Amino acid sequence: MRAKELRERTDEELKNLLIEAKNGLFKDRVKNATHQLTDSSQLKKNRRAVARISTILRERSISLSEQE
Repeated sequence: MRAKELRERTDEELKNLLIEAKNGLFKDRVKNATHQLTDSSQLKKNRRAVARISTILRERSISLSEQE
């Protein structure tokens, strides 16, 4: 999912997406450790998705604190 699409979502939706992305990353790491992961690029994609979502949530929290 692109950053532009993520910015259109609410904080609650982003938090749920972040949880799902972290769970997916964990599952892929376990599969990779047991040599069951067929697409190793999935690790990189999940890692970047987690970073992308975390960045957007952080940007929003910073902008809220600056407004106060």
